Amino acid sequence: MLPVRVARARGARMIEGWWVFPLLGVAAGVLAGLLGIGGGLVLIGALVWLLPAYGVPQEAAMHAALASSLASIVLTAASSARAHHRRGSVLWPTVAWMVPGLLLGGWLGSLVAVALAGDVLRWCVALYCFLVAAQMAFGGPRAGTTATAGAPTGWPMSVAGGGIGAVSAVVGIGGGSMTVPLLVWRGVVPVRAVGTSSACGIFIGLASAAGYAAHAPAGALPEYALGYIYLPAAIGIALASVMAAPLGTRLAHAISGPALRRVFAVFMVLVGVGILL
Repeated sequence: MLPVRVARARGARMIEGWWVFPLLGVAAGVLAGLLGIGGGLVLIGALVWLLPAYGVPQEAAMHAALASSLASIVLTAASSARAHHRRGSVLWPTVAWMVPGLLLGGWLGSLVAVALAGDVLRWCVALYCFLVAAQMAFGGPRAGTTATAGAPTGWPMSVAGGGIGAVSAVVGIGGGSMTVPLLVWRGVVPVRAVGTSSACGIFIGLASAAGYAAHAPAGALPEYALGYIYLPAAIGIALASVMAAPLGTRLAHAISGPALRRVFAVFMVLVGVGILL
């Protein structure tokens, strides 16, 4: 009977400690609306540190953090996209062209991530943060292109969607840190790039999370899990982020384009350093 009582007590403590996941969801929601990134990168840094305390094996913590982040991004991105749509800042023709690539890339990228070691994934995420920060800080629209509200379309956007989906699955994000710079480079004004990126994140999250759930080794996580997705984290984060995303959206519409780019770049540097540490 003693082992049973110990197991029940441990389970009760874990459940009582689940309140931290909605707090992370609030941060994710604000960042989703503000930067169009679904909060995925900041979630990963926090979840890698937290999940072992909930029974997730240390060697699986990075994969579980990525999978749980991606699963939560579906609702986070949907809430952000809805708020941006109300303000007319989602370019739906662009989203439609990118969706096939996003779905295929997200699924295939999750297969690659499942096969990689946790330390390799950690370095991939950190280096990715630094690259994005540099691009947003020093890059800009391509030569001869002026900011416009027009919607980039065509097969190049579908191909780009494939690459964005694959990389997003490996680093556990909603793709905003690639979609936003791409659209800005194509001449889309930053706030519309953020709104369009939020809509794209829905499809990246769906395909990638499904891959992490379907291709995780048997028994990868102990309980309350679906493959590599730790359900209390994914659900708690998602529900809270849905309520917080509209606040980030209002902030995004109140900040000028150049200032939004600088906020984005500084955020990426801080997250990259945090993941390495």
